[in-house]
Amino acid sequence: MRRSIKPIRTKRDYEAALAEVELLWGAKSKTPDGDRLDVLATLIDAYENEHYPMDPPDPIEAIKFRMEQQGLTRKDLEPLIGTRTRVAEVLNRKRGLSIEMIRRLHRKLGISAEVLIRPSRPDKAA
Repeated sequence: MRRSIKPIRTKRDYEAALAEVELLWGAKSKTPDGDRLDVLATLIDAYENEHYPMDPPDPIEAIKFRMEQQGLTRKDLEPLIGTRTRVAEVLNRKRGLSIEMIRRLHRKLGISAEVLIRPSRPDKAA
């Protein structure tokens, strides 16, 4: 008989929930195992958000990631950011994104505006 589901309060609870999720992985939706998997995943997510919060991505890293995903070049960003020089300045962290750039990047590339308005982290190489 399975133990009842309870809140995840400790690292031991967390590890036990992860182990059970691994056993349930692939369970069909709308079945007892599928429902149990959904509930455990929700509890794990809440525990991880509290104990292992993730910072939103850096806006420049988000742009570069999306460029890589979509096979875009710097030239492809010119309609969204401006001249070749302006694109280089933004991607090299020499210039911040304007509101209009953020709007265009959000609309055309689907990058969250919340990510784009964050201050860019200084370049590690600088």
